[in-house]
Amino acid sequence: MNTSNILVASVLAGVVWAGQATRPDAQSVATAFVGVSVIPMDKEAVLADQTVVVRDGKIESVGPAGKAQIPAGAIRVEGKGKFLMPGLAEMHAHIPGGNAPDSAVERTLFLYAASGIATIRGMLGDPRHLTYRERAAKGELVSPRIYTSGPSFNAKTAPTIEVAVESVVAQKKAGYDLLKIHPGVPRDVFDALAAKADELKIPFAGHVPAAVGLARALEAKYASIDHLDGYVEAMTKNPAATSTFFGTNLMNEIDESKFAGLVSATKAAAVWQVPTQVLLDNLLNDVSTEELAARPEMKYMPPETIKNWIAQKQKYLQIPQAERAKLLSLRRRFIKALHDAGVPFALGSDAPQLWNVPGFSAHRELRSLVDAGLTPYQALRTGTVNVGVYFKTESTTGTLASGKRADLILLDANPLQTIDNSWKIAGVMLNGRWMSRAEIDKRLAEGS
Repeated sequence: MNTSNILVASVLAGVVWAGQATRPDAQSVATAFVGVSVIPMDKEAVLADQTVVVRDGKIESVGPAGKAQIPAGAIRVEGKGKFLMPGLAEMHAHIPGGNAPDSAVERTLFLYAASGIATIRGMLGDPRHLTYRERAAKGELVSPRIYTSGPSFNAKTAPTIEVAVESVVAQKKAGYDLLKIHPGVPRDVFDALAAKADELKIPFAGHVPAAVGLARALEAKYASIDHLDGYVEAMTKNPAATSTFFGTNLMNEIDESKFAGLVSATKAAAVWQVPTQVLLDNLLNDVSTEELAARPEMKYMPPETIKNWIAQKQKYLQIPQAERAKLLSLRRRFIKALHDAGVPFALGSDAPQLWNVPGFSAHRELRSLVDAGLTPYQALRTGTVNVGVYFKTESTTGTLASGKRADLILLDANPLQTIDNSWKIAGVMLNGRWMSRAEIDKRLAEGS
């Protein structure tokens, strides 16, 4: 979504985490999950009555509980009736930047972690985020592993070819993981920055500027197109039509004959999708502002933020219900058709933006994906296995197996039966560091 660091920072500014001085490193003492049902995610299966041993941030062994050797002195986590799966990723995350206090940054990172988010891809970077990336990797704070873009490329920050190319070089030198594309970038500027990014081997992802268009974005091999940006616009009868908020104003301009071709072109390009469908669901469905504001996770947002979100929702409710429903239906069709065609998907919700509370909204995005036609297993893959493929870290992440990094979620119910069970978190392990439900709740309460 087109935002600024100021907006992102404002979401959590002034929210203090009382435990911010704590620096929990990965546990050096072994942890054993005993008698647990394992969801390995390399296939759609549940391995019953297993014991999983973790040591030094890695999964040391997975095997039948009756045969397992539990190391002396290990922390024992009773797993009977519970389900253990790999941690999730939030692939369209935001981290406060600019002048946001450290407490706001660390609180945001903890909110992600508390919901079992083991990896985030920050999509509106700031120089401070490079430092937090290193601190998170060292275990100096409770945080997911961080990948981060640099400051975004948009009409103001990339007005000319020369400025854009210089920025690509500077961001590569600074060590950012990717470039973020926002709306407003002119076509010639985009072509130049894409060429320089390819030369320097730094990926670019995000929005599809109107002057670029979906066809060029696919040709340029975006690392991911986020929000399904450009798809509705590419289906219009009049390509010159001006789009507002992902095509909310274009529902009477749709040419259904273009749908299959766009799916085929995306499949051929193999460009990743991070649809953030829950963002559109939040704004365009018929759920009232009262119901949205009453969601349990909203207590972690400042009142002024909720007030702003209510105003935004009320604005979009002025769009005729039939047009809102048509857009949501079209987007869900794209998600299902693209996924069925084999286009790679990664889980992302655009938090903290417009009713999306960090961590919590990733679970709501899972529900949105299932509502679009994916099975619970397929939806969970977008936040686990697929993320390892995206970052080329399959040997260490994405599945639950011996030798993998110990990023785990312990659940009270099976999410393969219904995706809403992903909410029922009994505890989280990040890089081998175990947090029980009681500890998570205590830390959440300290900052609320």
